[in-house]
Formats: sequence, C-alpha cells, structure tokens
Amino acid sequence: MACDVAALRAEVKANQLQLQQNYELNHDAGALLRERCAHVDVVLEKLWQSFDFPASLTLAAVGGYGRGALFPASDIDLLILLPQEASKATQEKLERLVGHFWDIGLEIGHSVRTVQECLDEAARDITVQTALLEARLLTGNAKLFATFQKRLHGNLDPLVFFEAKRLEQQERYLRYNETPYSLEPNCKESPGGLRDLQVIFWMTKAAGLGSSWQELHENGIITQEGARLTETCEEYLTHLRIRLHFMLGRREDRLLFDYQNNLAERFGFANNEAKRASEQLMQVYYRHAKTVTVLNTLIVQNIGAALTPETDLIPQPLDDNFQIIGNLLDIRDEKLFERNPAAILDSFLAMQECHELSGMTTRTLRALWRSRDLITPEFRANPENRAAFLKLLQSERGIVHEFRRMNQLDILGNYLPNFGRIVGQMQHDLFHVYTVDQHILQVLRNIRRFTMSEFAHEYPMCSRIISELERPWLLYVAALFHDIAKGRGGDHSELGTADARDFCVDHGLSEEDTELVVWLVKNHLVMSQVAQKEDLTDPDVIARFVRLVGDMRHLQALYLLTHADIRGTSPKVWNHWKGKLLADLYYQAQHHITQGKAPEAHGVIADRQAEAMRLLRFFALSDTVHERLWKQLDTVYFLRHSAEEIAWHTRSLHYRIFNNQPVVRARPYQEGLGLQVMVYTQDQPDLFARIVGFFARAGYSIVDAKIHTTAHGYALDSFVVLDVENRENEREMIPYVEHELEQRLLHQSPPDIPSSGRLSRQVKHFPIKPDVSIHADEKGTHFILSLVAADRPGLLYTVANTLAEHGANLQTAKITTLGERAEDVFLISGGDLRDSHNRIRLETELMDRLKIA
Repeated sequence: MACDVAALRAEVKANQLQLQQNYELNHDAGALLRERCAHVDVVLEKLWQSFDFPASLTLAAVGGYGRGALFPASDIDLLILLPQEASKATQEKLERLVGHFWDIGLEIGHSVRTVQECLDEAARDITVQTALLEARLLTGNAKLFATFQKRLHGNLDPLVFFEAKRLEQQERYLRYNETPYSLEPNCKESPGGLRDLQVIFWMTKAAGLGSSWQELHENGIITQEGARLTETCEEYLTHLRIRLHFMLGRREDRLLFDYQNNLAERFGFANNEAKRASEQLMQVYYRHAKTVTVLNTLIVQNIGAALTPETDLIPQPLDDNFQIIGNLLDIRDEKLFERNPAAILDSFLAMQECHELSGMTTRTLRALWRSRDLITPEFRANPENRAAFLKLLQSERGIVHEFRRMNQLDILGNYLPNFGRIVGQMQHDLFHVYTVDQHILQVLRNIRRFTMSEFAHEYPMCSRIISELERPWLLYVAALFHDIAKGRGGDHSELGTADARDFCVDHGLSEEDTELVVWLVKNHLVMSQVAQKEDLTDPDVIARFVRLVGDMRHLQALYLLTHADIRGTSPKVWNHWKGKLLADLYYQAQHHITQGKAPEAHGVIADRQAEAMRLLRFFALSDTVHERLWKQLDTVYFLRHSAEEIAWHTRSLHYRIFNNQPVVRARPYQEGLGLQVMVYTQDQPDLFARIVGFFARAGYSIVDAKIHTTAHGYALDSFVVLDVENRENEREMIPYVEHELEQRLLHQSPPDIPSSGRLSRQVKHFPIKPDVSIHADEKGTHFILSLVAADRPGLLYTVANTLAEHGANLQTAKITTLGERAEDVFLISGGDLRDSHNRIRLETELMDRLKIA
C-alpha cells in the first residue's frame, strides 16, 4: 500500500486546527490531550501499514505520548521494537519511515531497539527507563510488546527507581534555583510545574501504587482533599501550557515576559490601577505552583514511607501533643489540630526549641496543611495564640526555617491575612527578582544572619550594631510588614503602617516598641534614598536626616532594616558602593546624635587636611608639598573628598599643577570592588561626555562622580567605576585606563559613543516611563537634576551629552542602578539654568532622549 504523504500532512494539519477550535469552544484540557493522541495514533498507524513491515516488528508510543497526554506542540516519542537486529531491507524501510514522520508535519523523537537494548539503555539512563515505563502499543506485534513490558517491569526495582527520581528532581530544582517564584518560570520543569506531578505518577506506577489521583487515594498515598487539590492544580497548569503552545504555534514552556501579557488576556485578565494583567496571571500561577510543591513534598514522603516502612523506629514522646520519630516531629493524634487549633503554632515552636529535629513527618505536614483554615478571626484574637506567634519571632533559632515552612503551608498567610494577599505577587519594578512574600522572607533571613556569629565576618558592622540593639526581634516584625501593602495602590509604606500598628497593639507590644516598628515600616525607604541620592557632605542633608531619625535606637534599627532590605531585592542590586554610602550616612548621623550637632564645616576641613598631611608624611614628602595645589582648591573640594583621597590627589599632582598634559591615575577602589580614577586636565568642552563615553566603551559602569574645577581653571574629577564585564584582575586594567583616557583627553578626541547593546527583555516588557526634574538647591547657586529611567547601555552618555549641549556644568553625580532601573542625581550649574524656560527645555529634551523606542 503506497503512502500518500500529502494526504496525511493535510490530515495532521486539519486535526490540529479542529483540536484548537474544539478547545476554544469547550475549554476541555483533558479531552484535547486525549484527542490529539487519538488523532496521531490513527495517522501513525496508516503510515506504518503503508510500509508493509514484517509482522514481528512493533510500534509503541512512549513518554507523554505513551501516557496519553499530548500537548499541542509536544514532541511525539516513539519506540520501534525489533525481535532482533533488523535486516538491511528493513533498515532502509525504517529510514524512509523516519523521513515521512517529518514530511507529514509531526515532530517525532524515535528510537529503534531490541528488547535487550531497551533493558540495557534503561539500566544506564533513568530518563530512558522512565519513558519506557509509559510505553503503549500502537500497532505491530503485540506478543513482542508484552514480552518487552514483562522484562522491563521484571528488571525494575521500585525503591531504586524512587531514589533515582527523587535525586533527579533535586537536580532539576537546582537548575531552576530551587524556587517556583522565578520571574520567567518554566510551567513544565520549574519547581511547582507539571513535572512535579508527573514524577509522582512515575514513582507510584513503578511501585504498583496507582496511576491516577483516585488510585493513589485508595492506596493511602494521598487524602481525598489532596487528590482534589492536585487535580485542580494539574488542570490549571495544563490549560496554561496548552494556551502557551497554541498562542505561539510551537513548543515553548517558559512563561517569558514576551508572552505574559498576551497569555493573561487569554485567561481573561485586564490591567487595573493596582496590577498589570500579567502580574495577576503570574500571582495565580505562583499560588498554584506553591501548592504543587507542598503536595509533591507530602506525596513523595508518603511514597518513600510505603516503600521503606520504618517499623523499628520507636516514637519518643515530646509532650502531650507531639513525639519524635527518628529526627522528625510527629503529632500523637491525627485529630490534634481539629481538637486543639492552638497546637498549630506549637508545632513550629517545637521545631525551634528541639535541636535534634530536622523536619516533620508526612502526617504532621498533611495535618498542618489541612488545618490552615482553622486559623479564623477567633484564632487570631486568642491571647495565647498571639503570645505563641510572638514567641516564634523571639526564638534563638529556627526563625527563618519555620517562617518559610509556615508560608509554604499557608499558615503564615492565614494568621496574617494581609500577608496572604501578597503571596505570589510579582514585583515588575525592574529590581526585585522575588515575589513580595519571598522578598519579605529574604529580608527576615538577612536580619537573622546579622545576629549569628558565623556570619559576623560577612556583616561585621551589622553584627556589631544588632548586638547593641535592645529587642532586635522587633526588626523581624518590621520586616514582615515593610512591604505587606504592595499591590494595593497608593504608598505601600503609608498603608503598611496601619497593618503594623494593628499587629503591635493586638499583640500587646509596649508603646515604645510599637512606635519603633510603625516608624520603621513608614520610613523603610528613607535611608537608602538619602544615602544614594543626596549629598552626604552637605551638613544640612545630615541634619534633616537626623531630625527624622531622632535617636540612636531608631538609627540603628533603620540602618539594619535598610541593609537587609536592599540585599533582599536581588543579588544584582547590592554592591560595596551602596554599602559604603549607607555606612557613611550612618556614621555621620551617629556623630550628629552623640555630639548634639553636626560638625562645623571649618572643623571638618581642618581635620581632613591634618589627616591628609599625616598620610603624605609616609611618602617622605615635605610639610609644604601641598601648598601650591591646595591654594587652587575651595571649601567644597575638601568637604566632598576624604583625607585619603586628598592625600592621593596631592601626591599625584603637587609637581604638575600647571601641567599642559592631562593626568589620569587609577587604583583599586579601597572600599570594595572596582577602580577609583582621578582625572586632572585643563578644562575642555564635553569633558564629562568624553570620560563617560570612554568608561562605557571600556566596559565600566560609573557609580560615583565628583566633578571639581580649580581656581586656575583645571578640572579635578574623581570617579568610582565597576567592571561590568567581570574581568578577573582589575589591576591589569589600570595601565590601559590611564594611558587610553590620557590620550583621548590630550587630543580632545570626539566622545566615544557607547555601543547601543541590547535592552533586557524585562525592560522591553515592563518599561519605566522616564521622569526628569530640575530644581534649585536651598542656596540657589546650583540645580539638582534627578532622573529615573530604565537602565541601558549608553544611558549616562546620553545624559552627559545632553548637558554639554545645553552648556550645563556638572558638579557631582550620584549614579544608582537598581537592577534594570537607573535612579541618578546630578548637581549642575551654568547653561542659563536660572531661566525657567531653559530648564524646561532641558527637562523635555532629556525626557525625550531617555524614552525607549
């Protein structure tokens, strides 16, 4: 029988179109998966029959196709089973068959093996063994297929298979950073995805414990409620993956930013004032994924217990409610939480207090999961439960572990309902990489680490400060509430204060402690804003900050919370430069508070000059070496530079104050990673733009710039730059930076235009509308330019070039990058900025140039 490839291709295409139409009409995900399998079965059987293969051969479906679940764009996995090695004629036929697979429009993954070859490959590769476990006869020799199945199952050790799949899952989790809360999760492979449910069936099928949720329930592996929840989650994830495949017309399981908005619309979400449609979609996804990870944990533990019953472990009583089995906490009565809901919190307290415990038994976790709805308003109002919750925060150990466990089991969100609202809520603000609840728990973890001696080397300043703070556990309360009002619309800091105050009053905190927690929640963003955006050499800035802080307790608490908060947003956001800015602000505020006033400017300058002279003596320089340079420098220079920087500049320039050639000196930045670069040259047009362009081309990001013009018309500029290309040895770049930048300035070469580079997809799909403002400082002598924009290559060059075109002179620059978001502040003068029309023109032009096309 001849094969009509064109007819089969048309049939495949018509089937796919019909499936999509049926799905859009009926929204029956299960029917779609089954019907696609049935359609492919028919087509493949026709194709097989057309080749007139020997009757001894078998065609079988394996993997997802064998399971009877084919998604719209999934590969079709086939096994061609041979009784023995194929003859040359059969091999040629098989090659033509494989070619026709593609000709008719099916993406086929195939293997051609004998039974023994299948067994050998399965023994070597757990993935192959798993795919073969789901084999289903399509056509051909049924007896050979039965022999294959019998020998495959005969060689299968359920316990070995279980352990292999468990380890495989752990490795898969590691590939996806062990979190279901990725910005762009894979709805199949990420923790909480469909694979977490499939692996359960692989384990239970191998162990003969069932291949449906109902069968697992009947065999005691899952409760009736668990079966209902898994079916609900599986259905949601199945719909999500189906829609993604249909939307793109190809196989894609990642929920990329590029797809999230369109996918959200297909699920009926629309943008509102508080959240984008994509954020609403992802919050629903994260909540389902979180449920799947809990169910996977419970069920896998139950499968393991069924395969390895530990009859020899004798329970050790812990108290009237709990016992220890092995090193796991176990409830002594299945109905404990129904009978005594207060024991819900007691179980987490027991985990904190009993050092030998490493986890909870399956029945304890299952009972906690079932009991989450017992946390009612009456439960929350009970004084004993409130005392127990505070005790969880005040414990000496296990705080982070137990709060994470409480969040995973929905206990935390039920006890703090407003916390429950932000579970799985994504923050598409270009610098948070965690959902709000995960960010809060990261901040909690960071504060906890400040108290632990094993982390003192990593956070020496924080460790010292928190050791001096009374009742540091209050910081955990502030951490729980600092972002709890995200997504409600309005200022989350203001809205969160009401939640924090209610909690403190309800839980009997003193007025003094309540005031501190509420103040921290309200002002948790202030310290980072002042440190990163304002001039810390200005006594008025410090005085304003101190008036807000008031005393050392508030300063210490705010510093610790701010440090933990910034570190808890994203690994990319924190760096040593931000740490130095926070520390500088802390120490200056501390001096102001403890001394009763800020140091006078002339006193600060005298102290710095004296310290700079002391440092110069180490280089055997005379006591008059500084005089010629310092005569050209004003008060602002000495306020903005440290004694060490003043000494470095003086040592480098004292013998070439009237140099005709530029002087560029670089050194490793002493406060952390990166380079510190000094530029000294006769002032020239577009100087800042030239320097910015050079650094961008050389692969450096400017994080701080101090621009100064001497009395005799020279530019003395200082930069701190970070290597964005992560080159291993920064010292090796110093000669290049010094020589190349000197040459560009000497020849007054046109500014290097930075490479445009690529915008991150996050910036493309969650753009930030640029915001630019220019206003006079309090003295009216300079102007402060503030901008917020999506970060991208060449951004700082664009700003520098625009300022130069308008004749504006730059005095200082504070460059703040928060993930993909730039928040920069510049002190500028000149350029007719006193004229409001000129300021508006500059603002408008900057806004236009900062827009992303």
